[in-house]
Amino acid sequence: MHDIHIIGGGLAGSEAAWQLANKGFKVRLSEMRGSGTMTPAHQGEGLAELVCSNSFRSDDAQNNAVGLLHQEMRDLGSLIMAQGDIHKVPAGSALAVDRDRFSEGVTAALAAHPNIEIVRERIDALPESGMTIVATGPLTAPGLAESIGTATGEDQLAFFDAIAPIVHRDSIDMEVAWFQSRWNKVGPGGTGKDYINCPMTKDQYLAFHAALLAGEKTEFREWENVPYFEGCMPIEVMAERGVDTLRFGPMKGVGLDDPKTGRWPYAVVQLRQDNASATLWNMVGFQTKLKYAEQVALFRTIPGLENAEFARLGGLHRNTFIKSPELLDAQLRLRNAPHIRFAGQITGCEGYVESSAIGLLAGRFAAAELAGETLESPPREMALGALLSHITGEAEAETYQPMNVNFGLFPPIPGKTKKADRKQMYTGRAREAMRGWMAQPSLSSAGS
Repeated sequence: MHDIHIIGGGLAGSEAAWQLANKGFKVRLSEMRGSGTMTPAHQGEGLAELVCSNSFRSDDAQNNAVGLLHQEMRDLGSLIMAQGDIHKVPAGSALAVDRDRFSEGVTAALAAHPNIEIVRERIDALPESGMTIVATGPLTAPGLAESIGTATGEDQLAFFDAIAPIVHRDSIDMEVAWFQSRWNKVGPGGTGKDYINCPMTKDQYLAFHAALLAGEKTEFREWENVPYFEGCMPIEVMAERGVDTLRFGPMKGVGLDDPKTGRWPYAVVQLRQDNASATLWNMVGFQTKLKYAEQVALFRTIPGLENAEFARLGGLHRNTFIKSPELLDAQLRLRNAPHIRFAGQITGCEGYVESSAIGLLAGRFAAAELAGETLESPPREMALGALLSHITGEAEAETYQPMNVNFGLFPPIPGKTKKADRKQMYTGRAREAMRGWMAQPSLSSAGS
């Protein structure tokens, strides 16, 4: 017997299960990978597998909204953040992880918990009764997606998401490339030399740009007119916006000193460490829908990658999400079927950390309800509250699109303030708001 059923063992589902189990509730965690069903993007059967980047982005809780979200989650006993901290790899001021060890750590922690039963099964319909959290992510299986569409009475929204290639470190020519973080910035566990940089001259960049536009791409005619998410856009789509778009985006050379010239390169391709042993490095910002043969040929024209061997090539998959501002209440319950909560990217939040954060909240809300307690939603001054508010009511449902946490979701700081001071004012106000929120009886004894 179980108290709650969680469908989906990704970041959000794993976090929700952990929160509920630690409150003493029996959890059935259903994950279809391992039951004979695989998604187009996953590589294995581990829980909380990272399918795109290995970065949780900035870990700066003083000046950055996602860094603040990291800290709030840590304070609430987040499994995802705990395993991220254990399995981090150097990434400047960002928190990046060894994706395989991270997934193994999450899987092991959940499997060892006496209150969690992990069941490898595909769920094809929403349960008609019993408290449930749906955390199936943007790659929800067709049967369940159809059931969700029937239950909500809404057409699904969708966007394309693209995956960046991963390169074997020993195939990178370090006579051409060099180690350096932008502006030599040193982050947690870093050295200021956390990225591999491959420089391009103007002629090399222009040739690369032209070849990128001409390369054969994967097309999905049946999914036409579906928007890309700006935060994970294929590099060739960015290139179509203008010849300098990449050079002022993921390929900008600013703050990087080529040791051979002592100058910033015209353009640069950066690679970020992808595993703890530093044998795999991912191409930063190089999500792509190029066909595999085109990727290999084109990316080997990048200086330093002429002999690159790829552990994984880029890819493209479809993401789906619901109109959460219209369909969910402030505690993530489906308005017309309140025994069901939604969590993670299927709600329209974007990013690993955001997905985990909404899973954490769904778990905490469900635990309070099961205990007969009241848990107030976090205030909008907190990162958790700003993100939740955007998902469940602040955003316009008809134009709703995936969103990373950012200070634009927070209530504005009143009065005139210096731009340089504003970020710390946001984070300082958030910490104060969290202290008040954590004083609730359902949280004050949480050890969180």
